Amino acid sequence: MVHDLDQLKTDLLGSIDAAAGLDALEVLRVHALGKAGAITGLLKTLGGMSPEERQTEGPRIHALREAVTEALARRKAVLERKAMDAKLASETLDMTLPADGIAPGSVHPVSQVMDELAEIFADLGFAVATGPEIETQWYNFSALNMPETHPARAMHDTFYLQAAEGEEAHVLRTHTSPVQIRAMHAAGGQQPVRIIAPGRTYRSDSDATHTPMFHQVEGLVIDKGITLGHLKWTLETFLKAFFERDDIVLRLRPSYFPFTEPSAEVDVGYSLVNGKRVIGGSEGWMEVLGSGMVHRTVIEAGGYDPNEWQGFAFGCGIDRLAMLKYGMDDLRAFFDGDVRWLRHYGFSALDVPTLSGGVGA
Repeated sequence: MVHDLDQLKTDLLGSIDAAAGLDALEVLRVHALGKAGAITGLLKTLGGMSPEERQTEGPRIHALREAVTEALARRKAVLERKAMDAKLASETLDMTLPADGIAPGSVHPVSQVMDELAEIFADLGFAVATGPEIETQWYNFSALNMPETHPARAMHDTFYLQAAEGEEAHVLRTHTSPVQIRAMHAAGGQQPVRIIAPGRTYRSDSDATHTPMFHQVEGLVIDKGITLGHLKWTLETFLKAFFERDDIVLRLRPSYFPFTEPSAEVDVGYSLVNGKRVIGGSEGWMEVLGSGMVHRTVIEAGGYDPNEWQGFAFGCGIDRLAMLKYGMDDLRAFFDGDVRWLRHYGFSALDVPTLSGGVGA
């Protein structure tokens, strides 16, 4: 038995080291360790041995199995590395070949508009702030003056995530307004805040002008002595820069938002050109923004004293801004991934955001 085990080990290890490919190695594995394999057969004989024989032969058979298993693993790693090297050698790419036949990629209109917004507001002294897309209900609702019983919560078709036992369910944020609270907390309640917060938001809605996931940008200013006039000037300057027209006319209508008081819907004038609405002029009015002075409750939730600090906030859909500026008709096409649409409306990677030279340029 001793001689047979030693000879079997020598034969198996030699065959494994000589295996020329992964298929041949698999044949050897089945021959040694398969259901009808040589080593498997030896393990089955342990049950018919006497306790003395089992104590002697058992460790030697198990050692043989371990040695063969390790040899198979080492050889497999060597063969896989050789196969990968051969594959890489056969798939070399000649970088000197012309790339005329390769269609270039494009920058999505939403990404382009986000860059434009960052450029414009940077020139106005705003920083870009971000926050989590999975939010607590406190940041998404309560801190924004929407307690559990507030009817404003019913205005959002919210995606609630499954909560662990004893915990409150988190939500996919319904707006980027929670970033305003986080930015105020980061400032410690003692410093002015000037931020925009672009990002993804989520609501259960889908049609030509609404999608379950869309993009918003929020703006927030917290300082001393802030008035509604500062808000109107900021929005007017922003829209003139974004649409690249000097004939932008704004109209502020009283409205209601839980987190601002007073609140105002912002309409922008448009003209009809060949039957289409073009931003600029005042032949008609189109709602583009929601805005207002930050509510005292929200200022307190952000850690500021509302008797000393005031602020304004505004928000709008980035996808809607892209549609108005670049002429898209259906919001759903933004997320279809249709290459033809992307080629038509996409931007070159080397395109710079509008007014990159500054709002005053």
